Formats: sequence, C-alpha cells, structure tokens
Amino acid sequence: MRTVLVTGPGGAGTTTVAAATARAAARTGRRTLLVTRDRMPGGLGFPDEPGPVPADDLLDHARTDSGAHFRAELLALQERASAVFDLLGAGRMDAEELTELPGSPELALLHTLHRAAAGDWSQAGYDTLVVALPPLPEAIALLALPAQLRRYLRRLLPPERQAARALRPVLAQLAGVPMPAQWLYAAAARKDAELAEVEALIEDRSTTLRLVAEPGPAAEDALRGARTGFALHGLRTDLLVANRVLPRHSADPWFAGLAAQQEKTLTRWYEDRAPDDAVARTTVPGEALYEAPHLGHDPREPGDLDLLGIPAPDDRPAGRADDPWWTERAAPPDGSDGSDGAEGFVWCLPLPGAVKSGLRLVRRGDEILLAVGPFRRSVRLDSALRRCSVSGAALRDGVLRVRFTPDPSLWPRTP
Repeated sequence: MRTVLVTGPGGAGTTTVAAATARAAARTGRRTLLVTRDRMPGGLGFPDEPGPVPADDLLDHARTDSGAHFRAELLALQERASAVFDLLGAGRMDAEELTELPGSPELALLHTLHRAAAGDWSQAGYDTLVVALPPLPEAIALLALPAQLRRYLRRLLPPERQAARALRPVLAQLAGVPMPAQWLYAAAARKDAELAEVEALIEDRSTTLRLVAEPGPAAEDALRGARTGFALHGLRTDLLVANRVLPRHSADPWFAGLAAQQEKTLTRWYEDRAPDDAVARTTVPGEALYEAPHLGHDPREPGDLDLLGIPAPDDRPAGRADDPWWTERAAPPDGSDGSDGAEGFVWCLPLPGAVKSGLRLVRRGDEILLAVGPFRRSVRLDSALRRCSVSGAALRDGVLRVRFTPDPSLWPRTP
C-alpha cells in the first residue's frame, strides 16, 4: 500500500491538500482511504463519521474519534486489571464520566493507522492511504512515537522476565489473587505488536511525506527546522506543495507586494532543488515542488479540490539515495589491506540543516543515542557495528559520519 503523510506549518491548508491528494489518487484508479483528525467542510463531500465511509468512487474517508478511542481503551484496561483494582478497593469508572486526556488524539491516530495497515480495515484492499497529520512539530513527534513506545516497553517489561511464568499459578494461590504480571505482559505484547505494525508502515519504502506551506519567511524557518527532524527519523519527502500561490502580476499594489514576497521564497525553494554542488542529495533528495494556486476562497465543493491540481502520488523508485542511512567500508588507519577484519566501517546519516554545536551522540550498548537540536532518536545498530567501538564522528556537507573500528575481542579474525 502506498502511504502519503501530509503535514506542514499550522494553517497552511494541510487537510485540504490531503483531501485533494486522495481525490487525485482515486482518479488514477486506485482504491484510496483518506484519514483526518478534523471534520471536513460539509460541501467537500466527506461524511462526518468515524468511518471509513464512501466519499466518492474508489475513495473512502475515516475521521479519528479520540474521545471514543480513549474511553474504549481505558474501560478495556479497567476490565483486564479488575482483580488488582478489587484488591485495592478501587471504584469502577463508567464511560460517561471519562474525559480524554492530553495526548489522546495522537494515540487515536496511531490506532487508526494500525487499523488501516494491518487491522480490520486492511481487508478493504486499499491501494493508497493518505493521512492528514498535525502541524510539523507535532507530526515529527507523532511519527517517532511508535518506536519510542516500543523501546520503553522493552526496557520496562523485558520479555526475558517472563521466564518465571510457570511459577505464577503458585504465587497466585499464595496471594489469593491473580498475579498482575501475566495480564500486564500480555497487554504489553499486544501493544508492542500493534506499534510494530504502525512503525513498519511509517518506515516502509512506499511511505513518503508531502509538505504543505504558504511561501514566506515563516514557512522557510519552519521547514528548515523540520527537515532535520525528518532526516533524523529516516522520513522521506517526495513533494513540497507551495499552497495559496498568488498570481505573479497584479494591478493592486497590496497583492503585488504579497506576490513578490512569495516569489522570493519560491525562487529559493527552486534553487534548493537544483543545486550544482556535490551534496545535492543531502538537501532535499527526491523532493519536487508544486505550486497550488490561490482560489480566492477556501474550497467549498469537490470541484474546488480538483482545481488545485495536486498531483497523485506515484510509485517510489528503489535506490540507496532514498535510504535514511547507510554504512560504508572504511580504509584501515594503518594502511593495511584490512584482511584481518580491522578495516572498519563508516555509518552515514544525512542531517540537512544540522549544526555541530547542536549535535549530541552517545553509544549505549547496541544503540546510538542521537540528539540534533530539539530532536532525539535511539537507533539500534546492525550486527556488524555492534561488534565495533566508535572511533570518531564528523558532520560534513550535511551528513553525519560515525567511524566504527572492530573490537578484537568480538570480531572474528581470518586465519
């Protein structure tokens, strides 16, 4: 399934462009599902129901209901932990008295992605999934959330601790109540499986980001910071939609001034996509730019979405240039031929916009902990790199390069 995640600075028309993208995909003959968090304007033809419900030929729409999802999850947890709550004398809560907490919309959207990718909606046979994400900072945090939650679960509830599972019935008889560890580990395993499927959807090679921004200084600053976060998490962008572009020539001096400001920003964006230096692939690799015209009003009917001319997502080509990171062989520092396994490796991660002063790198066991400005990520190393020690790191031309040297005590030597 081809997945397109749409985000941008707040107020740039992300949901509108996501709807236009979904309609364009459906017109190419692909069965498409549009997922949004917000209610769509009534005239655009998208029913205001959790869904998925038909919106057009080959196009369905699903709106996340964070309140209903929060209540269902909390009531289910209350039911599974009923023995523990009864032991503590805790009172049961009814659905009517539950009010969703901050963070519920993000968890509800992840649950919707799971249902679309590998849950009960996957039987519908969708070819394209278009998701309208929250604004840029929240979108980056949301897309990184599945991997972070899975890491927390592994640290807090390691699967190895279930080795004493056979003793739980005995302990339960001694205590007089079912041991909470059994349902706790079962719930953790179930959530880990769901998060793994969402993480696989986000990291799939057929998943790309589509950025939406109104040309201007504020959008430039927002996109510049977001690109570093996207690159850190291995997220690829295929299109930047310059939304609400005014006509180039106008007799009205007020509109002419706004159009001139947009033109300056658009010129810089085009230059970023056609540089003549050797590091072109590290700036905005594979990303195209499309100008969506200003209609003079907000879209009010399905035809207005089509007037934007948003291109349908095409198939993603394979190739190393789209990989979030890669590993290269490094020449041995002593000039030998490397036949004894001491050749080493260089782990490369493109980080456009990153600066050395805002970069932090820590090796912890089998993981690399990266911090780039406000963004954080933990990356599990490949098996070969786990048997190496970090011997150096450098940030050059928008690419972080970490040198690994084989550890003699862990690396097998050639006779």
